[in-house]
Amino acid sequence: MMPRLGTKYDVAIEVTSKPKAEYLTDEYFALDLPVAPAILVGDEIVTEGKDCEDRAVEVVICRSLGLPEPEEESKTGVLGRLFGR
Repeated sequence: MMPRLGTKYDVAIEVTSKPKAEYLTDEYFALDLPVAPAILVGDEIVTEGKDCEDRAVEVVICRSLGLPEPEEESKTGVLGRLFGR
């Protein structure tokens, strides 16, 4: 997800990965960072402690760059598209 969004928008992406035990220490909590796994865009926390959909991250990136939100992809299947539903 991140490499795709990094090429689509002019944003710098920084990935921090540590063993899970390091995120559960008192020192980590003292930093007042979100619970891992987390995604931050600027100072805005998109998600913490769970995964999230690509679209949610993309919406926050667009908002922070002052761009219009991406259009929502159609979730209809093949039959729905054939019959206009």
